[in-house]
Amino acid sequence: MILIMRTFWVFLQIIIGYNLILPLLLFVLYKIFGRDKLRTPLNNDFDYAIIVTAYEQTALLPSVITSLLNLNYTKYLIYVIADNCDISNLRFDDPKVILLKPETVLASNTRSHLYAIANFRRDHEILTIIDSDNLVDPEYIRELNTFFNDGFDAVQGVRAAKNLNTVYACLDAARDIYYHFYDGEILFALGSSATLAGSGMASKTNLYKACFENMDITGAGFDKVLQAQILKRNKRIAFAKNAIVYDEKTSHSDQLVNQRSRWINTWFKYVGYGFDIIWRGIKRGSANQFLFGLILLRPPLFIFILLAFACCLINVFIYPLYSLFWLLAFGIFALSFFISLSQHATDKRIYKSLINIPKFIYFQIVSLLHARQANKRSVATKHNVNS
Repeated sequence: MILIMRTFWVFLQIIIGYNLILPLLLFVLYKIFGRDKLRTPLNNDFDYAIIVTAYEQTALLPSVITSLLNLNYTKYLIYVIADNCDISNLRFDDPKVILLKPETVLASNTRSHLYAIANFRRDHEILTIIDSDNLVDPEYIRELNTFFNDGFDAVQGVRAAKNLNTVYACLDAARDIYYHFYDGEILFALGSSATLAGSGMASKTNLYKACFENMDITGAGFDKVLQAQILKRNKRIAFAKNAIVYDEKTSHSDQLVNQRSRWINTWFKYVGYGFDIIWRGIKRGSANQFLFGLILLRPPLFIFILLAFACCLINVFIYPLYSLFWLLAFGIFALSFFISLSQHATDKRIYKSLINIPKFIYFQIVSLLHARQANKRSVATKHNVNS
């Protein structure tokens, strides 16, 4: 019995601990085998639908529309879905901007996107999703086009920080840099797919419609469902590191708790996709599906860090030698985290904010406690217009 319990304890620690080591392993493989895909000389100017979703809040819409109208591209229309919004003070004079207010409250990203598609003024080949608090780089669509010209059907860009005005915003930005590097740039370079991030993403319109034609997704997590549907078809999601969308980071603890509660709820709700996609990858011999499925099974950062810390602490009392292995694993993870920051022009404020990681983790624990009721607490993150 003791041998069985010890074997189980070792197995459980391996399941938890490999999450600390995986990023560095992926980085090493990336340095050895990773490469940019050769690009074909096609130069199609695809017709884009830019879908901007707003729920209840419209104060930031003029800024995002202005940035979209300054794109160095001409073949696009902007569809603003003002769901449950007061639009009496919204005026967009440019004919490229189509303001749509649904007759009933949708309270769902996919419903808003499908509502926009149903009201397209013309047959757009590609749609891209932008949040109402985003700003876009002028070359955003041109950078996406590089990958659509190369034959990809879906592309994820980079959500860079628009604001670093608080410690929470800086830590939120650090988290994004980590995920963009390991779940975007590295995964794609290794022949798998970049994970989708909810905005700053684009896909062929027909693919998006096919993924959701028989589904009604409510609450957060449409990006998790969409990426799973794309991977089930064994298509790859490209990563465009120069297609930049500037995203409003959470500035206050209440924003952080509500937002992370929805995200944690989403992980528990859709984690099962990981097993399905891994199995499909094994059957097809697809590295794209297998690697991506592994990433989908990984818990949110703070969860596996807390689980790992608990294992280390327990081992102090029952198997002290194992605690040394955990300390080594924590060191490896810290190294991999700093590697991700070092690969980008990371603002000094982000580095300085890292000392507050324990506080950040505390609020995510609070978020975990509210995760079950997350979509009742809030549907979208409420941002301060002056932040």
